[in-house]
Amino acid sequence: MSTTDIRHTIWVAYGRSGVVGSIRRDERGFTVTMAGAQAAAGCYPTMEIAKNALHASMTPGSDWPEFREH
Repeated sequence: MSTTDIRHTIWVAYGRSGVVGSIRRDERGFTVTMAGAQAAAGCYPTMEIAKNALHASMTPGSDWPEFREH
């Protein structure tokens, strides 16, 4: 029997005004949560899709955020 060790990693997204959201990796995928939100915005199969979903949830016209691993 083998097990998969998935690190629970968090990337914080920074925009011009500070933190805009985060992406958390776990066994389900990549979960996007916007800053100040009560619940996650969604869970996605890849980091790239999660980044695009987070950016799409920002104010229209916002620059691409900077993602930093924590």
